[in-house]
Amino acid sequence: MLWHRPALAGTRLVRSRSGLAGWLDRAAGAAGAARAAAVAASGMESNSSSSLENLATAPLNQIQETISDNCVVIFSKTSCSYCTMAKKLFHDMNVNYKVVELDLLEYGNQFQDALYKMTGERTVPRIFVNGTFIGGATDTYRLHKEGKLLPLVHQCYLKKNRERLEKEDRNVRKEF
Repeated sequence: MLWHRPALAGTRLVRSRSGLAGWLDRAAGAAGAARAAAVAASGMESNSSSSLENLATAPLNQIQETISDNCVVIFSKTSCSYCTMAKKLFHDMNVNYKVVELDLLEYGNQFQDALYKMTGERTVPRIFVNGTFIGGATDTYRLHKEGKLLPLVHQCYLKKNRERLEKEDRNVRKEF
């Protein structure tokens, strides 16, 4: 899925297995908006904590959106050999996946902090399949060897296809 947010400055390109480019680091835009809101609020209100809360939740919201929009998401770092192994596994299985290279993001540390809150670990890769955290590279390889990884991926593709068909059906019904 492509993320087009042309109004946001400071976004960075994120690679995905499918060859589609995605725009992920919307935290830069959210941070700018939060800062602008804080400045504007400072002239009118004495409390700008809501702006700071928005800035803190931006990575978490973006992570959750990325996970819900993609069947397989790998939060990775370009220099990590375990990340390379995990990406190779999905590549060899001919499965499309979304890669978020945290070391290429301006706010990568905040993303890693949010992943820690979600998964209990800061290490990479952090791999999500069908909206569920399945672990790192070792956990993913174990699921693959047990024959459980591909069914999880297929389950997601079926769910996404069913959602797409239901949406098309609703659109057709609206036309009549």
